[in-house]
Amino acid sequence: MIQLEGITKTYLVGKEKIDVLKNIDLTIRQGEFVAIMGPSGSGKSTLMNIIGCLDKPSIGHYKIGGEDVSVYSDTQLAQVRNQSIGFVFQQFHLLPRLTALKNVELPMIYAGMSKKERQERAVEALHKVGLGDRMNHLPNALSGGQKQRVAIARAIVNEPKLILADEPTGALDTKTSVTIMEQFTQLNAEGTTIVLVTHEPEVAEYAKRTIMVRDGVVLSEGMSKRGQEL
Repeated sequence: MIQLEGITKTYLVGKEKIDVLKNIDLTIRQGEFVAIMGPSGSGKSTLMNIIGCLDKPSIGHYKIGGEDVSVYSDTQLAQVRNQSIGFVFQQFHLLPRLTALKNVELPMIYAGMSKKERQERAVEALHKVGLGDRMNHLPNALSGGQKQRVAIARAIVNEPKLILADEPTGALDTKTSVTIMEQFTQLNAEGTTIVLVTHEPEVAEYAKRTIMVRDGVVLSEGMSKRGQEL
């Protein structure tokens, strides 16, 4: 499903060129649950941005479903993000003046979907994450775990092939983190491909495969305990 070939990302800092990613080759198959780990400054967030079509590589090719999106225009990349990728972030990124239901509807507004279909699909997504009784609440009336579940509902409402989760439990307590990771596990069991960025080994254990990144290169890849058990 996802194939990175010779991906290098270079930034110009003053007069100096810095390679944040260096000649990365990586394949993620349909239906996988992959964790990307690495210390601060390792390049894992830059790698996530390229996988999510939020940024382009300086060198190399990035293919989704066989299509080389590294040559796409910004408009084409926006279409790929809206149609094929769902995002979940550490800080939720919910609009404070919109209810949970309206926040989940947002991706479908950008997709040009009718109001009736938007509402039906948003209600279904919120029920799926266990928030059917909170859909008319504003974000400030929700707990951290509930906010993250709204964010997950927003990510899945367009039925994306891929969900990217960037430190999704970073702002949550341990008990709530377990609930959120079980939600991702269930989505993966239903066939959704999930790529998770985390620095927490106990969170990475929910994935089936772990990729270690340091200094812009992939140091190692290995199956997690969960992956070995399957």
